[in-house]
Amino acid sequence: MSDTTSSTDGLTGTGTGGDSLSVDFNSQFDLANMVWILTSSALVWIMIPGVGLLYSGLARKKHSISLLWSSIMCASLISFHWFFWGYSLAFSHTGGKYIGNLDNFALMNVLGAPAVVSSMPDILFMVYQGMFAGITGMIMVGGAHERARLGPMMLYLFIWLTIVYCPIACWTWSPNGWLADLGDLDYAGGGPVHMASGAGALAYALVCGKRNDPTADNKGLPIFKPHSVTSVVFGTIFLWFGWFGFNGGSTGNGTIRAAYAFANTNLAAGCGALAWLFLDYFRYEKRWTTIGMCSGAIAGLVGITPAAGFVPIYFAVPIGVLTSIACNYATGLKHLLRIDDGLDAFALHGVGGFVGSVLTGLFAADYIAALDGTKIDGGWLNHHYIQLGYQLAAAVTTVAYAFGVSCFILFIQNKIPYVALRLDSEKEEIGTDQTVIGEYDDHYDWTQGTIQGSLSDQDLTPIGGNGNSGTNSPTPEKAV
Repeated sequence: MSDTTSSTDGLTGTGTGGDSLSVDFNSQFDLANMVWILTSSALVWIMIPGVGLLYSGLARKKHSISLLWSSIMCASLISFHWFFWGYSLAFSHTGGKYIGNLDNFALMNVLGAPAVVSSMPDILFMVYQGMFAGITGMIMVGGAHERARLGPMMLYLFIWLTIVYCPIACWTWSPNGWLADLGDLDYAGGGPVHMASGAGALAYALVCGKRNDPTADNKGLPIFKPHSVTSVVFGTIFLWFGWFGFNGGSTGNGTIRAAYAFANTNLAAGCGALAWLFLDYFRYEKRWTTIGMCSGAIAGLVGITPAAGFVPIYFAVPIGVLTSIACNYATGLKHLLRIDDGLDAFALHGVGGFVGSVLTGLFAADYIAALDGTKIDGGWLNHHYIQLGYQLAAAVTTVAYAFGVSCFILFIQNKIPYVALRLDSEKEEIGTDQTVIGEYDDHYDWTQGTIQGSLSDQDLTPIGGNGNSGTNSPTPEKAV
Protein backbone atom coordinates (compact mmCIF):
# COMPACT_ATOMS: atom_id res chain seq x y z
CA MET A 1 0.00 0.00 0.00
CA SER A 2 1.39 3.40 -0.94
CA ASP A 3 1.94 6.27 1.48
CA THR A 4 -0.90 8.13 -0.20
CA THR A 5 -3.51 5.44 0.39
CA SER A 6 -2.37 4.85 3.99
CA SER A 7 -2.67 8.52 4.93
CA THR A 8 -5.33 9.49 7.44
CA ASP A 9 -5.25 13.19 6.57
CA GLY A 10 -8.26 12.93 4.29
CA LEU A 11 -10.59 11.13 6.69
CA THR A 12 -13.69 13.23 7.24
CA GLY A 13 -15.48 11.21 9.94
CA THR A 14 -18.80 12.01 8.26
CA GLY A 15 -20.67 10.99 5.14
CA THR A 16 -18.78 8.27 3.27
CA GLY A 17 -15.72 8.99 5.39
CA GLY A 18 -13.59 10.51 2.65
CA ASP A 19 -12.07 9.45 -0.65
CA SER A 20 -11.21 5.74 -0.55
CA LEU A 21 -8.71 6.25 -3.38
CA SER A 22 -6.56 8.54 -1.26
CA VAL A 23 -7.11 7.47 2.37
CA ASP A 24 -7.30 4.20 4.26
CA PHE A 25 -10.69 3.93 5.96
CA ASN A 26 -9.54 0.84 7.88
CA SER A 27 -6.98 2.84 9.84
CA GLN A 28 -9.80 4.27 11.98
CA PHE A 29 -10.88 0.90 13.32
CA ASP A 30 -9.57 -2.20 15.08
CA LEU A 31 -9.81 -4.88 12.38
CA ALA A 32 -10.16 -7.67 14.95
CA ASN A 33 -13.26 -5.94 16.30
CA MET A 34 -14.63 -5.74 12.78
CA VAL A 35 -14.09 -9.48 12.23
CA TRP A 36 -15.99 -10.26 15.42
CA ILE A 37 -18.95 -8.06 14.45
CA LEU A 38 -19.05 -9.59 10.95
CA THR A 39 -19.09 -13.05 12.55
CA SER A 40 -21.78 -11.95 14.99
CA SER A 41 -23.87 -10.66 12.09
CA ALA A 42 -23.84 -14.11 10.51
CA LEU A 43 -24.76 -15.67 13.85
CA VAL A 44 -27.75 -13.36 14.23
CA TRP A 45 -28.89 -14.12 10.67
CA ILE A 46 -29.11 -17.84 11.46
CA MET A 47 -31.67 -16.98 14.15
CA ILE A 48 -34.20 -15.96 11.49
CA PRO A 49 -34.63 -19.47 10.02
CA GLY A 50 -34.22 -20.69 13.60
CA VAL A 51 -37.47 -18.98 14.54
CA GLY A 52 -38.99 -20.43 11.36
CA LEU A 53 -38.04 -23.96 12.43
CA LEU A 54 -39.32 -23.33 15.95
CA TYR A 55 -42.64 -21.95 14.75
CA SER A 56 -43.00 -24.65 12.10
CA GLY A 57 -42.56 -27.39 14.69
CA LEU A 58 -45.08 -25.80 17.05
CA ALA A 59 -47.69 -25.39 14.30
CA ARG A 60 -49.94 -28.00 12.79
CA LYS A 61 -48.49 -30.00 9.92
CA LYS A 62 -50.74 -28.48 7.27
CA HIS A 63 -49.41 -25.00 8.08
CA SER A 64 -45.77 -25.85 8.82
CA ILE A 65 -44.24 -24.91 5.46
CA SER A 66 -45.88 -21.47 5.60
CA LEU A 67 -43.86 -20.65 8.73
CA LEU A 68 -40.60 -21.73 7.11
CA TRP A 69 -41.66 -19.63 4.13
CA SER A 70 -42.18 -16.70 6.49
CA SER A 71 -38.62 -16.92 7.77
CA ILE A 72 -37.06 -16.71 4.31
CA MET A 73 -39.56 -14.00 3.34
CA CYS A 74 -38.57 -11.96 6.41
CA ALA A 75 -34.87 -12.34 5.70
CA SER A 76 -35.48 -11.17 2.13
CA LEU A 77 -38.03 -8.39 2.60
CA ILE A 78 -36.32 -6.90 5.64
CA SER A 79 -32.96 -6.87 3.85
CA PHE A 80 -34.56 -4.65 1.22
CA HIS A 81 -36.42 -2.53 3.80
CA TRP A 82 -33.20 -1.95 5.74
CA PHE A 83 -31.41 -0.90 2.56
CA PHE A 84 -34.32 1.24 1.36
CA TRP A 85 -34.88 3.40 4.43
CA GLY A 86 -34.91 1.26 7.57
CA TYR A 87 -31.31 1.93 8.55
CA SER A 88 -31.65 5.64 7.90
CA LEU A 89 -34.87 5.94 9.93
CA ALA A 90 -33.29 4.16 12.88
CA PHE A 91 -29.65 5.28 12.87
CA SER A 92 -29.03 8.34 10.71
CA HIS A 93 -26.41 10.52 12.39
CA THR A 94 -28.56 13.65 12.38
CA GLY A 95 -31.85 12.02 13.31
CA GLY A 96 -34.16 13.32 15.99
CA LYS A 97 -35.23 12.00 19.37
CA TYR A 98 -38.07 9.92 18.00
CA ILE A 99 -37.06 8.83 14.51
CA GLY A 100 -34.19 9.29 12.10
CA ASN A 101 -34.27 11.13 8.79
CA LEU A 102 -33.58 10.06 5.21
CA ASP A 103 -29.97 11.25 5.04
CA ASN A 104 -28.97 7.63 4.43
CA PHE A 105 -31.87 6.72 2.14
CA ALA A 106 -30.91 3.68 0.02
CA LEU A 107 -27.68 3.56 2.09
CA MET A 108 -26.54 6.85 0.61
CA ASN A 109 -23.22 7.88 2.21
CA VAL A 110 -23.05 4.67 4.26
CA LEU A 111 -19.47 3.49 3.92
CA GLY A 112 -16.33 4.14 5.94
CA ALA A 113 -17.16 6.88 8.44
CA PRO A 114 -17.68 5.83 12.07
CA ALA A 115 -21.27 4.79 12.82
CA VAL A 116 -23.28 6.07 15.76
CA VAL A 117 -21.38 3.30 17.55
CA SER A 118 -17.95 4.72 16.78
CA SER A 119 -16.00 1.47 17.13
CA MET A 120 -17.17 0.30 13.69
CA PRO A 121 -17.81 1.83 10.26
CA ASP A 122 -21.30 2.71 9.11
CA ILE A 123 -21.44 -0.12 6.59
CA LEU A 124 -20.63 -2.76 9.22
CA PHE A 125 -23.05 -1.34 11.78
CA MET A 126 -25.74 -1.32 9.09
CA VAL A 127 -25.14 -5.02 8.37
CA TYR A 128 -25.23 -6.00 12.04
CA GLN A 129 -28.32 -4.00 12.95
CA GLY A 130 -30.12 -5.22 9.83
CA MET A 131 -29.98 -8.75 11.25
CA PHE A 132 -31.70 -7.50 14.41
CA ALA A 133 -34.50 -6.06 12.30
CA GLY A 134 -34.81 -9.41 10.53
CA ILE A 135 -35.22 -11.49 13.67
CA THR A 136 -37.65 -8.95 15.14
CA GLY A 137 -39.92 -9.10 12.11
CA MET A 138 -39.90 -12.91 12.10
CA ILE A 139 -40.93 -13.11 15.74
CA MET A 140 -43.74 -10.62 15.13
CA VAL A 141 -45.40 -12.31 12.13
CA GLY A 142 -45.89 -15.48 14.17
CA GLY A 143 -48.82 -13.82 15.94
CA ALA A 144 -51.20 -14.71 13.09
CA HIS A 145 -49.84 -18.15 12.27
CA GLU A 146 -52.15 -20.65 10.57
CA ARG A 147 -54.68 -18.04 9.39
CA ALA A 148 -52.82 -15.06 7.89
CA ARG A 149 -52.79 -14.29 4.17
CA LEU A 150 -49.17 -14.22 3.08
CA GLY A 151 -49.31 -11.31 0.63
CA PRO A 152 -50.92 -8.89 3.10
CA MET A 153 -48.48 -10.19 5.72
CA MET A 154 -45.60 -8.78 3.66
CA LEU A 155 -47.31 -5.40 3.39
CA TYR A 156 -48.00 -5.29 7.12
CA LEU A 157 -44.41 -6.27 7.87
CA PHE A 158 -42.98 -3.47 5.71
CA ILE A 159 -45.24 -0.85 7.30
CA TRP A 160 -44.66 -2.23 10.82
CA LEU A 161 -40.90 -2.03 10.48
CA THR A 162 -41.18 1.56 9.26
CA ILE A 163 -43.41 3.03 11.95
CA VAL A 164 -42.96 0.65 14.87
CA TYR A 165 -39.53 -0.98 14.85
CA CYS A 166 -37.44 1.87 13.42
CA PRO A 167 -38.74 4.52 15.87
CA ILE A 168 -38.24 2.25 18.89
CA ALA A 169 -34.72 1.33 17.73
CA CYS A 170 -34.01 5.06 17.33
CA TRP A 171 -35.35 5.85 20.81
CA THR A 172 -33.25 3.14 22.42
CA TRP A 173 -29.93 2.93 20.56
CA SER A 174 -29.39 6.17 18.67
CA PRO A 175 -27.33 8.64 20.74
CA ASN A 176 -30.07 11.18 20.00
CA GLY A 177 -32.92 8.87 21.09
CA TRP A 178 -35.10 10.01 23.94
CA LEU A 179 -34.84 6.72 25.86
CA ALA A 180 -31.06 6.72 25.49
CA ASP A 181 -31.04 10.30 26.74
CA LEU A 182 -33.33 9.36 29.63
CA GLY A 183 -30.86 6.73 30.80
CA ASP A 184 -32.60 3.50 29.80
CA LEU A 185 -30.21 0.53 29.78
CA ASP A 186 -30.94 -1.89 26.95
CA TYR A 187 -27.84 -3.78 25.99
CA ALA A 188 -29.05 -5.85 23.03
CA GLY A 189 -32.76 -5.35 22.39
CA GLY A 190 -35.12 -6.12 25.24
CA GLY A 191 -37.29 -3.26 23.98
CA PRO A 192 -36.81 -2.86 20.21
CA VAL A 193 -36.56 -6.58 19.51
CA HIS A 194 -38.50 -8.50 22.13
CA MET A 195 -41.12 -6.20 23.63
CA ALA A 196 -41.88 -4.63 20.25
CA SER A 197 -42.20 -7.96 18.42
CA GLY A 198 -44.20 -9.54 21.24
CA ALA A 199 -46.66 -6.64 21.36
CA GLY A 200 -46.87 -6.58 17.55
CA ALA A 201 -47.60 -10.31 17.48
CA LEU A 202 -50.32 -9.91 20.11
CA ALA A 203 -51.96 -7.17 18.02
CA TYR A 204 -51.73 -9.35 14.88
CA ALA A 205 -53.43 -12.22 16.73
CA LEU A 206 -56.10 -9.92 18.13
CA VAL A 207 -57.10 -8.31 14.83
CA CYS A 208 -56.97 -11.57 12.86
CA GLY A 209 -59.14 -13.34 15.41
CA LYS A 210 -58.76 -16.85 16.74
CA ARG A 211 -58.14 -19.86 14.54
CA ASN A 212 -61.11 -21.97 13.51
CA ASP A 213 -61.67 -24.95 15.77
CA PRO A 214 -65.05 -26.69 15.65
CA THR A 215 -64.40 -28.41 18.99
CA ALA A 216 -63.75 -25.21 20.95
CA ASP A 217 -66.61 -23.21 22.39
CA ASN A 218 -67.07 -19.53 21.64
CA LYS A 219 -65.08 -18.48 24.67
CA GLY A 220 -62.30 -21.04 24.38
CA LEU A 221 -59.13 -20.87 22.34
CA PRO A 222 -57.92 -23.68 20.08
CA ILE A 223 -55.01 -25.66 21.48
CA PHE A 224 -53.25 -28.01 19.07
CA LYS A 225 -50.39 -30.38 19.65
CA PRO A 226 -47.09 -29.38 17.95
CA HIS A 227 -46.51 -31.45 14.85
CA SER A 228 -42.70 -31.78 15.13
CA VAL A 229 -40.74 -31.70 18.37
CA THR A 230 -37.62 -32.27 16.28
CA SER A 231 -38.14 -28.98 14.43
CA VAL A 232 -38.68 -27.21 17.76
CA VAL A 233 -35.38 -28.59 19.08
CA PHE A 234 -33.44 -27.62 15.96
CA GLY A 235 -35.02 -24.17 16.00
CA THR A 236 -33.93 -23.74 19.62
CA ILE A 237 -30.40 -24.89 18.75
CA PHE A 238 -30.19 -22.28 15.97
CA LEU A 239 -31.49 -19.60 18.31
CA TRP A 240 -29.20 -20.44 21.23
CA PHE A 241 -26.20 -20.59 18.91
CA GLY A 242 -27.11 -17.36 17.13
CA TRP A 243 -27.74 -15.55 20.41
CA PHE A 244 -24.00 -15.64 21.12
CA GLY A 245 -23.61 -13.19 18.25
CA PHE A 246 -26.79 -11.33 19.20
CA ASN A 247 -25.50 -10.52 22.69
CA GLY A 248 -21.78 -11.10 22.26
CA GLY A 249 -21.60 -8.69 19.33
CA SER A 250 -23.67 -5.94 20.92
CA THR A 251 -20.59 -4.47 22.60
CA GLY A 252 -19.50 -3.37 19.14
CA ASN A 253 -16.05 -4.81 19.86
CA GLY A 254 -14.18 -7.97 20.79
CA THR A 255 -13.27 -6.97 24.35
CA ILE A 256 -13.61 -8.78 27.68
CA ARG A 257 -17.09 -7.28 27.96
CA ALA A 258 -18.12 -9.20 24.83
CA ALA A 259 -16.85 -12.41 26.41
CA TYR A 260 -18.71 -11.54 29.61
CA ALA A 261 -21.96 -11.01 27.69
CA PHE A 262 -21.35 -14.33 25.92
CA ALA A 263 -21.01 -16.12 29.28
CA ASN A 264 -24.08 -14.41 30.72
CA THR A 265 -26.08 -15.45 27.66
CA ASN A 266 -25.20 -19.12 27.94
CA LEU A 267 -25.79 -19.30 31.69
CA ALA A 268 -29.17 -17.56 31.56
CA ALA A 269 -30.35 -19.86 28.77
CA GLY A 270 -29.39 -22.98 30.71
CA CYS A 271 -31.00 -21.76 33.94
CA GLY A 272 -34.14 -20.73 32.06
CA ALA A 273 -34.41 -24.17 30.45
CA LEU A 274 -34.09 -25.93 33.81
CA ALA A 275 -36.57 -23.60 35.52
CA TRP A 276 -39.29 -24.22 32.89
CA LEU A 277 -38.56 -27.95 32.86
CA PHE A 278 -38.99 -28.33 36.62
CA LEU A 279 -41.96 -25.97 36.77
CA ASP A 280 -43.82 -27.94 34.10
CA TYR A 281 -42.92 -31.19 35.84
CA PHE A 282 -44.66 -30.13 39.03
CA ARG A 283 -47.51 -28.22 37.36
CA TYR A 284 -48.58 -30.79 34.78
CA GLU A 285 -48.55 -34.56 34.81
CA LYS A 286 -44.94 -34.91 36.04
CA ARG A 287 -43.34 -35.14 32.62
CA TRP A 288 -39.91 -33.89 31.57
CA THR A 289 -41.03 -31.99 28.50
CA THR A 290 -38.70 -31.26 25.61
CA ILE A 291 -40.78 -28.34 24.36
CA GLY A 292 -40.95 -26.94 27.88
CA MET A 293 -37.16 -27.06 28.15
CA CYS A 294 -36.78 -25.34 24.76
CA SER A 295 -39.29 -22.67 25.76
CA GLY A 296 -37.40 -22.05 28.99
CA ALA A 297 -34.08 -21.68 27.18
CA ILE A 298 -35.60 -19.08 24.88
CA ALA A 299 -37.19 -17.27 27.83
CA GLY A 300 -33.80 -17.13 29.58
CA LEU A 301 -32.18 -15.79 26.41
CA VAL A 302 -34.85 -13.11 26.08
CA GLY A 303 -34.47 -12.08 29.72
CA ILE A 304 -30.70 -11.71 29.57
CA THR A 305 -30.78 -9.73 26.31
CA PRO A 306 -31.12 -6.23 27.84
CA ALA A 307 -28.79 -7.17 30.70
CA ALA A 308 -25.97 -9.29 29.24
CA GLY A 309 -23.36 -6.53 29.04
CA PHE A 310 -24.37 -4.84 32.29
CA VAL A 311 -24.85 -7.45 35.03
CA PRO A 312 -22.35 -9.58 37.01
CA ILE A 313 -22.43 -13.19 35.89
CA TYR A 314 -23.97 -14.56 39.06
CA PHE A 315 -27.09 -12.51 38.31
CA ALA A 316 -27.56 -14.38 35.03
CA VAL A 317 -28.93 -17.21 37.17
CA PRO A 318 -31.88 -15.31 38.72
CA ILE A 319 -32.51 -13.46 35.46
CA GLY A 320 -32.81 -16.75 33.57
CA VAL A 321 -34.90 -18.42 36.26
CA LEU A 322 -37.24 -15.51 37.01
CA THR A 323 -37.83 -14.69 33.34
CA SER A 324 -38.56 -18.34 32.59
CA ILE A 325 -41.07 -18.60 35.44
CA ALA A 326 -42.76 -15.35 34.42
CA CYS A 327 -43.03 -16.47 30.79
CA ASN A 328 -44.33 -19.90 31.81
CA TYR A 329 -47.23 -18.38 33.71
CA ALA A 330 -47.69 -15.69 31.04
CA THR A 331 -48.65 -18.39 28.53
CA GLY A 332 -52.02 -18.34 30.29
CA LEU A 333 -52.58 -14.68 29.40
CA LYS A 334 -53.95 -15.60 25.99
CA HIS A 335 -56.81 -17.44 27.66
CA LEU A 336 -57.46 -14.54 30.02
CA LEU A 337 -57.38 -12.03 27.15
CA ARG A 338 -59.04 -14.46 24.70
CA ILE A 339 -56.43 -13.63 22.08
CA ASP A 340 -55.20 -16.60 20.06
CA ASP A 341 -51.45 -16.05 20.28
CA GLY A 342 -50.89 -19.75 19.77
CA LEU A 343 -47.09 -19.54 19.49
CA ASP A 344 -46.90 -17.46 22.69
CA ALA A 345 -44.83 -14.74 21.05
CA PHE A 346 -46.12 -12.20 23.56
CA ALA A 347 -45.62 -14.47 26.57
CA LEU A 348 -42.02 -15.26 25.63
CA HIS A 349 -40.84 -12.05 24.01
CA GLY A 350 -43.18 -9.34 25.30
CA VAL A 351 -43.27 -10.50 28.92
CA GLY A 352 -39.73 -11.89 28.84
CA GLY A 353 -38.30 -8.64 27.48
CA PHE A 354 -40.24 -6.63 30.07
CA VAL A 355 -39.00 -8.77 32.98
CA GLY A 356 -35.43 -8.69 31.69
CA SER A 357 -35.52 -4.91 31.39
CA VAL A 358 -36.78 -4.49 34.95
CA LEU A 359 -34.15 -6.90 36.31
CA THR A 360 -31.48 -4.94 34.45
CA GLY A 361 -32.46 -1.91 36.51
CA LEU A 362 -31.82 -3.93 39.67
CA PHE A 363 -28.64 -5.79 38.79
CA ALA A 364 -26.70 -3.53 36.37
CA ALA A 365 -23.19 -2.73 37.63
CA ASP A 366 -20.92 0.07 36.48
CA TYR A 367 -17.77 -2.08 36.64
CA ILE A 368 -19.17 -4.61 34.14
CA ALA A 369 -19.98 -1.95 31.55
CA ALA A 370 -16.51 -0.47 32.16
CA LEU A 371 -14.87 -3.64 30.77
CA ASP A 372 -14.86 -1.93 27.36
CA GLY A 373 -14.78 1.65 28.62
CA THR A 374 -18.55 2.22 28.71
CA LYS A 375 -19.70 4.42 31.58
CA ILE A 376 -23.07 3.93 33.29
CA ASP A 377 -24.44 4.83 36.70
CA GLY A 378 -25.54 1.25 37.24
CA GLY A 379 -28.68 -0.02 38.91
CA TRP A 380 -29.60 -0.84 42.46
CA LEU A 381 -26.26 -2.63 42.93
CA ASN A 382 -24.67 0.82 42.64
CA HIS A 383 -27.40 2.41 44.80
CA HIS A 384 -28.68 4.15 41.69
CA TYR A 385 -32.32 3.52 42.55
CA ILE A 386 -33.85 5.79 39.90
CA GLN A 387 -32.60 3.35 37.25
CA LEU A 388 -35.55 1.05 37.93
CA GLY A 389 -37.88 3.93 37.12
CA TYR A 390 -36.09 4.54 33.84
CA GLN A 391 -36.40 0.86 32.94
CA LEU A 392 -40.11 0.76 33.76
CA ALA A 393 -40.79 3.94 31.80
CA ALA A 394 -39.01 2.57 28.74
CA ALA A 395 -40.68 -0.85 28.97
CA VAL A 396 -44.22 0.46 29.41
CA THR A 397 -43.78 3.00 26.61
CA THR A 398 -42.35 0.42 24.23
CA VAL A 399 -45.11 -2.14 24.78
CA ALA A 400 -47.89 0.46 24.64
CA TYR A 401 -46.56 2.11 21.49
CA ALA A 402 -45.87 -1.17 19.69
CA PHE A 403 -49.27 -2.65 20.55
CA GLY A 404 -51.29 0.49 19.88
CA VAL A 405 -49.67 1.39 16.57
CA SER A 406 -49.72 -2.24 15.41
CA CYS A 407 -53.46 -2.44 16.08
CA PHE A 408 -53.99 0.80 14.17
CA ILE A 409 -52.04 -0.42 11.13
CA LEU A 410 -53.86 -3.76 11.11
CA PHE A 411 -57.30 -2.23 11.55
CA ILE A 412 -56.79 0.12 8.60
CA GLN A 413 -55.20 -2.50 6.37
CA ASN A 414 -57.98 -4.99 7.08
CA LYS A 415 -60.51 -2.50 5.69
CA ILE A 416 -58.72 -2.09 2.37
CA PRO A 417 -59.82 -4.37 -0.50
CA TYR A 418 -57.35 -7.05 -1.60
CA VAL A 419 -55.12 -6.70 1.47
CA ALA A 420 -57.42 -8.12 4.14
CA LEU A 421 -55.43 -10.00 6.73
CA ARG A 422 -57.07 -13.38 7.08
CA LEU A 423 -57.53 -16.49 4.95
CA ASP A 424 -61.08 -17.61 4.32
CA SER A 425 -62.24 -20.46 6.53
CA GLU A 426 -62.05 -23.14 3.82
CA LYS A 427 -58.41 -22.41 2.99
CA GLU A 428 -57.56 -22.23 6.67
CA GLU A 429 -59.14 -25.63 7.28
CA ILE A 430 -57.35 -27.29 4.35
CA GLY A 431 -54.07 -25.64 5.29
CA THR A 432 -51.94 -22.73 4.16
CA ASP A 433 -49.33 -25.04 2.70
CA GLN A 434 -51.70 -26.64 0.21
CA THR A 435 -54.04 -23.76 -0.63
CA VAL A 436 -51.61 -20.82 -0.72
CA ILE A 437 -48.12 -22.21 -1.25
CA GLY A 438 -48.90 -25.48 -3.03
CA GLU A 439 -46.12 -27.37 -1.26
CA TYR A 440 -46.16 -29.98 1.47
CA ASP A 441 -44.08 -31.18 4.38
CA ASP A 442 -44.55 -34.73 3.14
CA HIS A 443 -43.17 -37.28 0.76
CA TYR A 444 -44.62 -36.93 -2.74
CA ASP A 445 -45.28 -40.21 -4.52
CA TRP A 446 -44.50 -39.37 -8.15
CA THR A 447 -45.71 -42.77 -9.39
CA GLN A 448 -49.16 -42.32 -7.88
CA GLY A 449 -49.32 -38.53 -8.03
CA THR A 450 -50.40 -38.32 -4.39
CA ILE A 451 -49.16 -36.93 -1.14
CA GLN A 452 -48.28 -39.64 1.35
CA GLY A 453 -49.10 -39.16 5.00
CA SER A 454 -50.71 -35.72 4.79
CA LEU A 455 -53.52 -36.84 7.08
CA SER A 456 -52.13 -39.52 9.34
CA ASP A 457 -53.99 -41.19 12.16
CA GLN A 458 -51.93 -39.11 14.58
CA ASP A 459 -53.10 -35.94 12.84
CA LEU A 460 -56.74 -36.82 13.44
CA THR A 461 -56.59 -38.16 16.98
CA PRO A 462 -57.10 -35.88 20.01
CA ILE A 463 -54.05 -36.10 22.23
CA GLY A 464 -53.32 -34.91 25.76
CA GLY A 465 -49.93 -33.50 26.72
CA ASN A 466 -47.83 -30.64 25.48
CA GLY A 467 -49.55 -27.68 23.87
CA ASN A 468 -47.98 -25.43 21.32
CA SER A 469 -47.27 -22.86 23.99
CA GLY A 470 -44.48 -25.07 25.24
CA THR A 471 -46.25 -25.98 28.48
CA ASN A 472 -48.23 -29.05 29.32
CA SER A 473 -51.92 -28.30 29.37
CA PRO A 474 -54.63 -30.22 31.21
CA THR A 475 -56.89 -29.48 28.23
CA PRO A 476 -57.04 -32.22 25.56
CA GLU A 477 -55.19 -31.14 22.45
CA LYS A 478 -55.31 -32.02 18.77
CA ALA A 479 -52.69 -32.31 16.08
CA VAL A 480 -54.83 -31.87 12.99
